[in-house]
Parts: sequence; C-alpha cells; structure tokens
Amino acid sequence: MPMNPFLIIPIVLVALAIGALVGYHYRQSVTEKKIGRTEEYAKKLLDDATRKAEDNKKEMILAAKEEILHLKTELDKESRARRTEIQRSERRMEQREETLDKREAQLDKRRDSLADREESLNEKYADVQKLEEEAEAVKQKQITELERIATLTQDEARQLVIDRVQKEAFHDAAATVREIESRAKEEGEKKARNIIALAIQKCAADHVAESTVSVINLPNDDMKGRIIGREGRNIRALETATGVDLIIDDTPEAVIVSAFDPVRREIARIAIEKLIMDGRIHPARIEECVEKAKKEVDNQIREAGEQAVFETGQHGIHPELVKLLGRMKYRTSYGQNVLKHSIEVSHLAGLMAAELGADVALAKRAGLLHDIGKAVDHEQEGTHVSLGGELARKYNESPDVIHAILAHHNDVEPQTVEAVLVQAADAISAARPGARRESLENYIKRLTKLEEIANSFSGVDKCFAIQSGREVRIMVKPEDVTDEGTKVLAKEIAKRIEKEMEYPGQIRVNVIRETRSTEYAK
Repeated sequence: MPMNPFLIIPIVLVALAIGALVGYHYRQSVTEKKIGRTEEYAKKLLDDATRKAEDNKKEMILAAKEEILHLKTELDKESRARRTEIQRSERRMEQREETLDKREAQLDKRRDSLADREESLNEKYADVQKLEEEAEAVKQKQITELERIATLTQDEARQLVIDRVQKEAFHDAAATVREIESRAKEEGEKKARNIIALAIQKCAADHVAESTVSVINLPNDDMKGRIIGREGRNIRALETATGVDLIIDDTPEAVIVSAFDPVRREIARIAIEKLIMDGRIHPARIEECVEKAKKEVDNQIREAGEQAVFETGQHGIHPELVKLLGRMKYRTSYGQNVLKHSIEVSHLAGLMAAELGADVALAKRAGLLHDIGKAVDHEQEGTHVSLGGELARKYNESPDVIHAILAHHNDVEPQTVEAVLVQAADAISAARPGARRESLENYIKRLTKLEEIANSFSGVDKCFAIQSGREVRIMVKPEDVTDEGTKVLAKEIAKRIEKEMEYPGQIRVNVIRETRSTEYAK
C-alpha cells in the first residue's frame, strides 16, 4: 500500500536535520584537531627561534668580548710605545741641557779671556800710539833740518823727485814704444808684403786705359758726307737719338763719337757701324738702327753682369744689381774699366781673406759690389759710395756687404776685417802700373799739395814729394823737434794728408832728424 505523501516530507526533513547535525559535529571535531596541530607546530617554531636567539646572543657576546680584548691589547702597546718615546725625548732634552750648560761655561771663560786680552791690547795700543807720536816728532824734526840744509821745502823736494822720475820714465817709455813699434812694423810689413804679393801674383789682370771718345773707321771719306746728310739732317738725327756729339774733321776715314756717358757712346758706335754696313742713311733708318743698337747694348750689359757674377762665384745677387754690374763695362774711372776693376778687387779681397782666415765669400761679394754706385752716379745725385750703399740696401744685401761698400773710401770707419780688405784690394787694383791714367796737371797738383801740408807744420826745414807722390820726406830742425817728437809729427802729417787729399793707394810719411857739427882745421 502506497505511503502517504504527507508523511514522507516530515521524515525527509527530520533526516536532513539529523544529517546536518551530524555534519556539524564532524566538522567541529576536524577543525579542533587541525587547530591543535597548528598550535603544537607554532610552539615548536617558537622554541626553535628562542633557542637560536640564545645561541646568537652568546656568540655575539663572545665576539664583542674578543674585540674588546684585542682593542685593549693594541691600546696597551701604543701606550707603552708612547711612554718609551716620551722617555727618549726627556733623555735627549736632558743631554741638550747638559751640552748648553757646558757651552755656556765655555763662553763665559772665553768672554773673560777676551776681556783680559782687550785690556792688554788697549795698553799696547796706548804704547804704540805714544811711540808713533814720538816718531812723528822725530820725523818732523829731521824734515825741518833737511829743509834747512837743502834750502828746499818738502813739497819742492817731492816735486823735484817726481819731475826727475817722470822724465826718466817718459824717456824709457818712448824708447820702449819706438822699439816695439819698429819691431811690429817690420814684422807686420813683411807679412803684409807677402800677403799682398801673393794676392797680386795670383790675380794678374790686364789693364786697358780707355777714353771718353770712340773712333769709327770709315771705308772712305765720301761716307762722311752721307753721315752728315743734306743740310746736316742725318748728323742731327744721330745726335738727337743717341745723345752724343759726332766730330767729323779732317781725320782721314774716321768719325769721332764723344760722350761722357759710355753707354750712349757705345750705342752710337754700334748704330753708326750698322748704318755704314747697310749704306742707307736717313733719319727713319737712323732711328731704327739706334733702337736695335740699344737692344744689343742691353743684352751685352746683361751678359757682362752675368759673366762677372759667374767669374767671381757670387750667386744669388739680385737681377737689378747684375744689370748694374753690366753697365759698368762701359764706365771708366781715371781711364780704368770699372767692371774689370771690380772683378779684380773681388779676386784680390778673396785671396787676402783666405790668407788671413777671414770670410772669403763676404770679401769677394763686397769687392765685386764696392763700386756699384758708379753705374748710376751720372743719373742720380750723390757720391758713388752713398749710392752704392743705397742700392745694396734696396736689393737686400747683407749689412756686412753694405758696410764694406760705405767704408771702402773711409766715408765710415771700417769695423770688419772684410771691409779693410776691400779697401786694400781697391788700392792695389788702382795702384798697379798702367792701371789708371792721370793728367800731368793733377799729378803736379798732388805733389804740390803734399809739400804744402808738410811745410805747414812748425819745425819742418825742408820736404820733398818723391816716388810719384807715394812718399814724402821731411827734414826737421833738430833744435825744434826731438827724437820722440818726430813720431808725433809723422802721425799728425799723415792724418792731415788723409783728411785733405784724395789719392790711390797709400803715401809714406818719412820724418828725418839729424844733427851735424862742422869744424875746419887750419
């Protein structure tokens, strides 16, 4: 028989309630067990942590005790070391105090000893001073007695002795100076002669005297008329184009070209020779030939300058200076070709510099350029010396070369050996026999001037200019000039000649003093 549904529901509810109650109690018992186990585990962990903490605490306390013990040990060591050092310092201080005490005692002894010595010296000084006073009194007494006997005062006697000593010393000094100068001159002149002779021997150049006119040979006398031209138009055109004077006179088959400027004279000579060879002579052709001659002369000037530079071995000279050197080919001085003279001076200066151990290259360069001012002295104001110095400075020559150019005629005082050598080489080249031509009038004027200068000095009796003006011999009055005075007179005359005269080479001044006594036996 089926169960009533209303009974089933209560039964199910009761069963659910019982199940829930049983489940609750079961969960409660399980939870209590878990909690118990957790508490036991936590307690165990706490015990372990407490034990470890105690162990760590003990270890740290032990480490701290060890560190404290170590520090205490180090502190004890340091304290002992400091005490030892303090004890040493105290001992050193005690030793120093003892040393200072000893030194102080020694100083006291020395002070006492010095005081005793000072007293003794004072007593001796007083005695010495007393003796000096007595000696001075005796000396004054003797001087007074000597003055009374000699009838001279002390100052007069002293001056007499001084005058006598000075006179003897002056005489001895003059004799010594004369001997030294004589020996030095003999040796110096001998060596100088050897050097100059060797230089001249090695540099034996030819000399050609040149004039200010050029002679052009003509094929016949009819050519003179053609050169003159109709109503003189050809000769006027020639003189205008070249700046020279043409002299056509009775000289057979010759025309003379006269000009102070040698370059113009050479241009005119070349142009006229070209016209003669061509045969066509008229103003237009003359101008054309003159222009060609100018170009030809310019080329010759450049080649002559380059040849001079090459011959003397002086490379690096400015091209303008080389051109000016070439212009000197057509320049003469007292009839001597200036370019040949400059090349010869360069060689001579170089040879003498080599003998003396001076700068050979500098001496040769200065010798080559020493007369460079003569290339432009017809066109510019000033002496060839000043113009040459300006040109050398303008074209960057060395100061030593410029100085040698300015000093070669003593316009400035020579300061280098090379400048003196250029002076000497210039004089040698100009003084060679036949090197220069001098007129009779100038020659006589120079001799007269030499004798006038010598006669102007007091004590001169007679004087003679000899050896073509290379030497002047002066006879002096023996009663007016002493032996020592002859040296002074010779130097003064030489300085006066250097100041007032111009001359090539050098002039020897020879002063002669002699005393003659003449008696007649009857």
